[in-house]
Amino acid sequence: MSAVGQQEEQLSQSDLSPSSNSSSSFEIIDMDAASLYEPVSPHWFYCKIIDSKETWIPFNAEDSQRLEEAYGSDKDCNGRVVPTDGGRYDVHLGERMRYAVYWDELASEVRRCTWFYKGDKDNKYVPYSESFSQQLEETYMLAVTLDEWKKKLESPNREIIILHNPKLMVHYHLVARSDEWGSIPAEQGRPRTVKRGVENISVDIPCGEPLQIDHLVFVVHGIGPACDLRFRSIVQCVNDFRGVSLNLLQTHFKKAQEQQQIGRVEFLPVNWHSPLHSTGVDVDLRRITLPSINRLRHFTNDTILDVFFYNSPTYCQTIVDTVASEMNRIYKLFLQRNPNFKGGVSIAGHSLGSLILFDLLTNQKDPLEENDSEKVIPRVVLDQGDTLDLEEDLKKLQLSEFCNLFKKEKIDKAALALCTERDLQEMGIPLGPRKKILNYFKNGENIQSVNKQNQQSALGGNLPVLSEKSKDCNSTGGAGNEEYLDISIGQASVKYPRLIYKPDIFFAFGSPIGMFLTVRGLKRIDPNYKLPTCKGFFNIYHPFDPVAYRIEPMVVPGVEFEPMLIPHHKGRKRMHLELREGLTRMSMDLKNNVLSSLRMAWKSFTRAPYPALQATEAAAADETEPEPEAVPEKPSGDSPVADKEEAASINVGMLNGGQRIDYVLQEKPIESFNEYLFALQSHLCYWESEDTVLLVLKEIYQTQGIFLDQPTQ
Repeated sequence: MSAVGQQEEQLSQSDLSPSSNSSSSFEIIDMDAASLYEPVSPHWFYCKIIDSKETWIPFNAEDSQRLEEAYGSDKDCNGRVVPTDGGRYDVHLGERMRYAVYWDELASEVRRCTWFYKGDKDNKYVPYSESFSQQLEETYMLAVTLDEWKKKLESPNREIIILHNPKLMVHYHLVARSDEWGSIPAEQGRPRTVKRGVENISVDIPCGEPLQIDHLVFVVHGIGPACDLRFRSIVQCVNDFRGVSLNLLQTHFKKAQEQQQIGRVEFLPVNWHSPLHSTGVDVDLRRITLPSINRLRHFTNDTILDVFFYNSPTYCQTIVDTVASEMNRIYKLFLQRNPNFKGGVSIAGHSLGSLILFDLLTNQKDPLEENDSEKVIPRVVLDQGDTLDLEEDLKKLQLSEFCNLFKKEKIDKAALALCTERDLQEMGIPLGPRKKILNYFKNGENIQSVNKQNQQSALGGNLPVLSEKSKDCNSTGGAGNEEYLDISIGQASVKYPRLIYKPDIFFAFGSPIGMFLTVRGLKRIDPNYKLPTCKGFFNIYHPFDPVAYRIEPMVVPGVEFEPMLIPHHKGRKRMHLELREGLTRMSMDLKNNVLSSLRMAWKSFTRAPYPALQATEAAAADETEPEPEAVPEKPSGDSPVADKEEAASINVGMLNGGQRIDYVLQEKPIESFNEYLFALQSHLCYWESEDTVLLVLKEIYQTQGIFLDQPTQ
C-alpha cells in the first residue's frame, strides 16, 4: 500500500496541481460540477466468452431502453422476461441472465451498467457490478454536491478506486507478486482509467432491428461444427449474415422502409452436427483412430466424416430427421412468439447442408397433389388396361390365386411396381411368392415404361424415372439406358420426414448437389421437373469454390452457356472484371479490323482489270453482296453482352420456375491473382458477402412485389 500511496501522491501532484494556475482551473471545474450534477444514464450489457475471456457487449439502444423500463416499473423483476435481439434471446431480469430461444447456448450474465474501468490487455471498458456501481455513484454525488474530492473506495476484491475530480478517476489494480527484496514493483500497480456513463467510453451501440418480420429463412450448415476460417459456429455466422442484410435493407430498400412497406428478414440457424455426434459415434471412432497426427485425425473425424455419415443409411436418417424436426420445431416456436407473422418461409443451405435440404425437398409431397393424384391415377390406369396385364403376369408366375387379393387392395400393375417387400408381407403374401413378384416386377423390362407413366401421371409429369441400379445390387443394366433417373437415388433406405410448411425459395451456397447427383447415377434432370413444395431454387457459388458445382448443365446438357453473374452490391461489375472484358473485346475488335484490312488489300491486288462499265457493275455487286466476315473466336474470359443476353433467355427447365438456376459471384481483385490460395476462403465467404445477401433479399422481396431502389443489373 506504500507504493500505491506514493503513486497517488505523485499522481495528485502531477495531475492536480502542477502549478497554481492549474489548481485554480480545477477549482473552477469543481464549482461548475457542484451545481450541475445529474444522475448517470444506465445502459444494459451482457457477457460473452470470446477466445476464453469475458467480453461485455452492449444491448442495442431499443433493447436497453425496454430493459430499463421493465427494471423501473413498479412490478417485481422476479419472473419478468424481456425479449431482446429481435426476439432471439430472452432476458430474465430477476436472474440477470440472457437465454437463447431457438437454439442451445450457454446463458450469459446481464448487467445494468453505469460505471466502467479499462481492462488489462485491451482498451475495452469493463463494467463494475451493479452494487459497487451504486456505491461509486453515491460517492460521486456527495463529492459533486459537497465539492469534496479525492474520495477513496475499496472494491469487493480489495482494489482501490480514487475519485480525484470529475475528469480524473483511477482504479489501482493490485498484483500479489513480489521481487527478491519483498517489495511490490511500482509498474505492477499502475492505475487504470475509470469512466462514468456509457457515453464516455468508446463502444458501438447498434440502433436495433425493425419489429416487423416480413420473411423467415432457415439456414442449415455444412460439415463440421465450424463454419468459417475463424472457427465460428453456425449461430455466429448467421448473425453476420443477418447483420449484413439489415445494412443492405437500409441502403438498397430505403424507399420501401421509409414508406413502411417492409421490416426485415429473419435468419435462424439449424444445427444438425451436435445431435449427430451425440449418438455415441465419436466414442466408436475414437477406439479405432490411430494415435499418430492426433489433431489432424480429430479434425477429420469431426468434419470430413460428416460426408460419409450422410451416405450411411443409419446416420443419414439421423441427419434428415434432425434437420426436419429442428425446422419444424423452430417454425412452431416462431409462430407462437410472433402470432401476427403473415410472411413466407425460405430455406438456405451451405455446402453439405444444401444437399440435405435438396434431398429433403425432393421427397416432400403436397397434400393437395396427393389427393389429386389418387383421383387421376385410377382413371389413367384403367384406360391402359394395367389390371388385365397384371393378371396375365401373375399367370406366368403361377400365382393366379393372388389376383383377388390385389383387386381387393386396388393394386394394379403400376401400383405393384411401387410396393416394397414389407408391403407384400403385410398383405399376407408368403416369402416365396413375394420374391417371385419382386424379382419379376423390379427387374422386368416391361415395368420400366409403367413406372414412367405412373410417376409422371401422379405428379403432373414432373418426376424423373426411377433407376433401379442403386436400389438393387443384382440389377446390372437399365441405368445406362434411362433418359432420366430418380433425383433421390442413393438414399433408398431413408424415410424423409415432412415439413409443416411449403418453402418459397431454396438457396444453396457453395453446393455440391450437382456432383452428388452425378455420382448417384443421374445423368440428366428432366426440364419439367420441379421441387414438389418449393417454387424457387438458386445455386449460388464463388468461382473459386472447390466444393461448388453447377446444376444447369444437367438440365440442358447439349448447350454451353455461362452462369448468371451476380451484380456487385454497389452496382456494375468489379473494376478488374470490366477491365479484363474491355481488353478482350478490344483485342477481338483489333483482330477483326486487321483481318478485314488484309482481305481488302488482297482483293485489290488480285482483282483483274475491267473496262469502265464492267468495273462499275462489279463495284455495285461488291456493295450489294459483301462476302461474309470470319466468325471471331469466343474469348476465354467473360462472354460479350449479346452472349449474356442470349444465355439469360435459355430455357433451363422448371426447377426454378423457368428462371436461371446457377448464379456466380464476382471474385475480388486480390483473389484473381491466385485461385488456389483463396480456394478454402472462397468456400466460406458467403456469410459476409454483401452480393450474396443482396441477391437473397432481392429474390425474397420480389415475391412480395417490392424491388430494389436502384436495380443492380
